[in-house]
Amino acid sequence: MPISAERKKSFRTIGHKLNPIVTIAGNGLSEGVLLELNRALDDHELIKIKLGVADREDRKALVAELVALPNVELIQEIGKVVILYRANKKANPKLSNLHR
Repeated sequence: MPISAERKKSFRTIGHKLNPIVTIAGNGLSEGVLLELNRALDDHELIKIKLGVADREDRKALVAELVALPNVELIQEIGKVVILYRANKKANPKLSNLHR
């Protein structure tokens, strides 16, 4: 279920202050990157990702792959930085970027 525009705006505000947790470079979504990405989404719910890919079309394809992951919502995409959200009902409040 898509999140509301108001909630997305508040997530963008929170995401602006975050540092990138995952960097995806030329190898794309390798198995190791996917494991780390899923761990980060489970722990933090809202994460910032840096895309180390120079070509704009390749970045668009990579973002499409990220959004295709289960229950992942694209919050914002600016240049080489993407903010993603995936709800976790059992999120640890000490780790989550939303429960502070």
